Parts: sequence; structure tokens; C-alpha cells
Amino acid sequence: MSRGGFGTILIANRGEIACRIIRTARSMGYRTVAVYSDADRGSLAVSLADAAVHIGPPPVGESYLDAAKIIAAAKATGADAVHPGYGFMSENAAFAAACAEAGLVFIGPPAAAIEAMGNKAAAKRRMIAAGVPCVPGYQGTDQSDSTLIKEAQRIGLPVMVKAAAGGGGRGMRLVTAAADLPAAIASARSEAENAFGSGELILEKAIVDGRHVEIQVFADAHGHVIHLGERDCSVQRRHQKVIEEAPSPAVDAALRARMGAAAVQAAKSIGYRGAGTVEFLLGADGQFYFLEMNTRLQVEHPVTEAITGLDLVEWQIRVACGEVLPLRQEDVRLDGHAIEVRLYAEDPSQGFLPQAGSILAWSPPSGVGIRVDHGLKARDEISAYYDPMIAKIIARGASRDEALGRLIAALGDTTIFGIPTNRTLLQRMLAHPEFAAGGATTAFIGQHFAGGVSSDAEIAIETRAVAAALLLDRSGEVPSGSLSGWSSTGVAQYPVLLRLGDVTERWALSMAGAGFYLASLGGEVREVRLHPGEGVSLRADVGGIERRFRVLHTGGILQVDDGERIMTFRDDLRVARSSASGDAGSRLVAPMNGKVVRVAARAGDAVKAGRCVVVLEAMKMQHEIKAPRDGVLALVLATEGQQVATRTVLAELAV
Repeated sequence: MSRGGFGTILIANRGEIACRIIRTARSMGYRTVAVYSDADRGSLAVSLADAAVHIGPPPVGESYLDAAKIIAAAKATGADAVHPGYGFMSENAAFAAACAEAGLVFIGPPAAAIEAMGNKAAAKRRMIAAGVPCVPGYQGTDQSDSTLIKEAQRIGLPVMVKAAAGGGGRGMRLVTAAADLPAAIASARSEAENAFGSGELILEKAIVDGRHVEIQVFADAHGHVIHLGERDCSVQRRHQKVIEEAPSPAVDAALRARMGAAAVQAAKSIGYRGAGTVEFLLGADGQFYFLEMNTRLQVEHPVTEAITGLDLVEWQIRVACGEVLPLRQEDVRLDGHAIEVRLYAEDPSQGFLPQAGSILAWSPPSGVGIRVDHGLKARDEISAYYDPMIAKIIARGASRDEALGRLIAALGDTTIFGIPTNRTLLQRMLAHPEFAAGGATTAFIGQHFAGGVSSDAEIAIETRAVAAALLLDRSGEVPSGSLSGWSSTGVAQYPVLLRLGDVTERWALSMAGAGFYLASLGGEVREVRLHPGEGVSLRADVGGIERRFRVLHTGGILQVDDGERIMTFRDDLRVARSSASGDAGSRLVAPMNGKVVRVAARAGDAVKAGRCVVVLEAMKMQHEIKAPRDGVLALVLATEGQQVATRTVLAELAV
């Protein structure tokens, strides 16, 4: 069925946003087409779409950023419209124009509007001309270092150096001392050239402790432009948004009306159409300043949907069909409060280092007021080629406090094993008194969480006792039957060398019944009763208090999730025994997903049983893969830096 000139929509994107667009498009009766790289061949988006087309290898320049391949995929599948999602081609004016030239409807703004806002310097000049409040700064064509330094001194420090063609925090430097200006300009220009192909810079007066508040605008092809309220995106790390909410705790009805009017004026001044976001910096004095306009759907659009009851992707499609906006400004109602967090594959305890690897268990939260946007299945890979965002978790409530409580609880109910994430950091940021009171500014993370969080600190002895009991229980060494737990000399005790991070503890456990252990550490004893549930669920009674855990035991590694953090344990005693005794086989295989950090032998080397051949890093631990017997290495397949999956053959002994 074709409406408004199209009936099949190709989604020129991947991951959660591709899934989200597919669901709305299909609910409206449209046929959908996904595109995918080699890395996304088995993705959820591919399985949801009516058709899917392979467009190349994982690097984005050879797949998701190749306009010719995307347009060819549309032609091959009979698609007559393209939705770009966000990122990738969504703000590429040349791609929008190429779609139009190919006879495809681009579900987004006109190419001219994208181009008008694509360069920050030109956009700022336009906004000044349109009467939109702008941050004092410099956006001139003279790009010499001497001029930029002179203009920065005129503006007054602190000043923000920004890439004119960029976004996402790249090519952006905050300068607080004059001596740092030359280096900041040089590094920002270099980063901008590498990221965007342009080293053009602008300067802006830095608004200290400001808030990042953006207005969602919508325009149709009939001259109607409205706004749907604001979102507060102040909690950012390295200029990347981490927590977003709507409405803003700092915006009242009068300020919303003024900011909304300025955003509508900005959209009208460039002949806008579709969904767009006008971003402002809001000072403590209530003054606001234009930053930029994102000519696409935003990652954080679900919080606006939650408080307006609208489907913004549906609106995008209807506007692209030529329909009139279904509401006027006076009809827009904001009901309740919504907060969104971005769950990332990154390690906050290691400088927020992005992570790649397999997700071994994944179960998103659910419940009243909870929405999760993701594109994952269990055992999916988080690829090093793309943004490490795993999911967006959104909570809505009648009040901000209710939304906040639901979101904290939802994060605690989120099951994810196999790869480090920022879940614990998100929980702690949401619970922080400053955020809870609605006072967080753009300085929030830098002031309170600059070093991230340590996931291994202050683990209660009760949790460590549960880990020791689980490692022993799943070792296969504890006998069953009526005499289990006894030896010829009395009650049998089993040692567990419990390792957590860099700390190793010597536990002694005795069995008092099936799944019932007495765990001793020094002079302290804990009674532990294990009650396994379905999947990764487990309840453990420690000293008469029953607690809920989620656990995953693989390759000798135990991950324990208590709802507040995910801890990684190992029994070094049994790992040592296993490595020493080995098996009679010839293959050395990866016991878990991880990264090869060292290859200690070469093909042709003679090795003794127990010699380390490969060192694998996984779950923040290094695991030695040792020769199971004496012999000569026929093959060494592992290479340093290689990401490997569980049971990957790393080396092989000659038979």
C-alpha cells in the first residue's frame, strides 16, 4: 500500500534506532527494509524487517556511510522512502539530495535546511540574523591562530573552542587559561579535520555551570511549526549526553514559552520540515543561548514521547507524506515526567574505556512506566566498529520523584552479563542528592564522578560468602548423598581461594546439606543457603536474610549481580588445579570471550604441561591458557589484541 507517494521504507541505520523505526513503520502499514554490515548480519533489526540487504564490511565508510550502496539497496527492494534515523547519514545534506535525485522520499528535512545548520559558524550567523539569542563568540572566516587567539581574549575566558562542522563532542575544547589556547586550537582543529574533513573552528563564551536544554520542534510542508516542550540533557561526559529528562527541572511555563518561541523561529528561518531539535545553553540567571540545531530525530526523543503521548517517528512519516501536523501549539499537553539513561558498553573504573565482546545474558527491565529501546539478543556481539550504546532505558511517572524511583529500580532489574557496562555509574548518578534535587548542570559528572566508579569496592562479606559457596557448589567436587559433607576424619572442609580484582581471600567451606554451606573467613562464619531459580536467577539466604542475585558461571569465572553492581570472582585454587592437570587433548581453547593480551609461544616450540601459551583478558581478569600436556605446538592461531569468543581454538599441539 502506498500513501503519500511511498509504501516501503528503507531504514539507513542499525541497532536500536533501526528497530524502533521498523516497529512504528510496520504498525502504520508500511513495508520495511533493513541494511546491514557483516557485523550486523544476525541483528535484531534484520530479523524484524520485511527485507534486508547486505551493504559491506563493518567499517562505516564501507557500509552505513556509503550513499551509493544504500540507494542501490532501496532500488533493489522496491523501497521508495528512506529513514536515516540518527547519526550516520541523518544530517548529510548530500545524501538527502541524492535520495531526492533517485526518486526516494527522504524522511527528514530538506537538504537545504540540513546544509544551513550543518556548519556551526554559518548556522550561528543565521540565528543572529533571525533574532535568536546566541552565545557571545566568534564565527568568522579568518581561521588563523592569531585571529582565534585574539578573539578568544576579546570574548574572555573561559571559552569553548568548537569544530564548525562537527557534533558529538568531537573537536571541542574548554579553555580556562590563556596559555592553553594555542594547544587547544591545534588539537581541536586536528580532531575536527579527522572527524569531519574540515578544520574550521568557532569560539563561544563558556557558560559555567549552565544547563543543556533543548527544544523539540516539528514542522510540516504547509508552513506550520510547533514545539513539543524541552528536554534537559545537562548530565554529559566529554560532551556526550548520558542522562536526559523532560521537562527540565529548571524550566517553568514562562521560560518554556520563550525558549519554544525562539526554537520555532529558528526552524522557520531555514524553511524547516519534519523533526528537529534546537539546543540551548541555559545560564543560572535564566538567560538562554542558541548552541546548534540537530536536523534529525534525537537519541533522547523517547522522553518527549513519554510526556506528550505522541509517536515522533509516526509524525515524521506523516509529514513526509505531505500531511498537516495533527496538533497546533495550543493543543500540546505535557503530562508527568520522564527520564532516560544510556546504557553503554564501557568500563567506568578504567577511564570509561569502550568495550567490545559478546553479551552472554541480556534481559531488559519491564513494568509500569518503563520503556527500553534496544536492538539486542542474548549472545549478540558489541562491535568495536560502532557506538558502544547498548540500550536506552526510560521511566515515566506522574512526578519527577516517581519517574526517578522507577528508573533506579529498572536499572537494578536489568540483566547484562559478559561485558562491562556503566550501569552501576548510572544508578549512583541518579541517586546522587544533587541530581535527585534537580540541580545537576553540565559540570555534574566532572564534579562528582570524574573518576567513574570502582565496581569492586566495599563488597559485603555476605556477598563474598555467597560467591565462595557458588564457586564450590558448581565445581563438581562436593559429593551428594546422605554422607555428603563428611570425611573419615569428620566434617569435610573445602578451601576456596576467592579472587576479586587484585584481592584474594582464603575461605574454608563445609557442607551442612544440599546447597547449604558454612563459609569461614578468618574467624568469621556465614551460613549460606543457595536456592537456584530459572536462568541466571538465584536467591541466597545468608544468616537468615534471603537476597536476590543474578549469576553467570562460565570458564571458571563467576559473575554476581546484586542489583547494584556486577562483581567478577574466580576460585584461583581450582583454576590452578585445572591448568596443571589439564586434559589429554591437543587443543588450547578460549574458556570465555576475551581479548588476547599476550602470546607466549610460537608454532614449533616444545612445551611442557602447564606452560603458559596464551594470556586472555576477560571480565577484568587475566587468564593463562596453558599447555594440557607435553608436546610441540603445531599451530598458534592467537594474535595479540585479538578478540576471541568462547571455545575459539587458540593453539594446537602436534598429535
